[in-house]
Amino acid sequence: MQTLDWIWLLHPIFAVALIYPLLGVVLNLSLQTRSRRLKLQNESPANVGSVHSNLGRWLSAGVIAIVLLALVVMISTEHPLTEFEGGLIRAGLLLLVLIGSCIALLTTWRDKRPAYRAGFSLLCWAGVIVLGMQPEVFRLGDNPLKAEFWQSHFWGGIGLVGLMLFSLASRQEILRDLRWRWLHITANSLAAVIFLAEAITGPKALLEIPLSWQKPYIQQAKAERVANYTANAPKA
Repeated sequence: MQTLDWIWLLHPIFAVALIYPLLGVVLNLSLQTRSRRLKLQNESPANVGSVHSNLGRWLSAGVIAIVLLALVVMISTEHPLTEFEGGLIRAGLLLLVLIGSCIALLTTWRDKRPAYRAGFSLLCWAGVIVLGMQPEVFRLGDNPLKAEFWQSHFWGGIGLVGLMLFSLASRQEILRDLRWRWLHITANSLAAVIFLAEAITGPKALLEIPLSWQKPYIQQAKAERVANYTANAPKA
């Protein structure tokens, strides 16, 4: 493995070492918080709800951060920088989208005004989608009517980012309003299922993405296949 291959592994390394352990803690705290509210058990400390909320914020931000990291790595390393499609203009525009997404995430985290939190969370999600739709980003398919779309690690990640941004943006409302709390429980139950699916599709995606030294041979094989098909295609 070369240095570039280790850079590609940063996303799964952070997911395995940080995100999934934190997910387990947050899920455990959520069950304790729920039990304490329903008075099913009294052993949980009084601050279990606030600890769950605070760690949940870090989990949400962490998921968004490692997705942005993965997108940056894929876009910037798919080809040498001298061969970057679109040149400096496209690179500059994508950099602005990345910076804007990070600013929107920080604003969603810190702002106390509901409208601002909602607006900037949508801007952050839009930025992630724009970066994810670049041709350098590996995706199985973009058609939701095909099975490849639902098996895609990429689209699962996009869905998780949306759910994490919702939890982050609506934290104040969840703490105050029972209806928002039920919506939070529903959304994060779906998120837990997607986390499980991502744990399955992530290793599968790593097997489907070739190492850096393999790419020239694969591209050559693809070019030869296209040339052979063109040469042997029946003429009209």
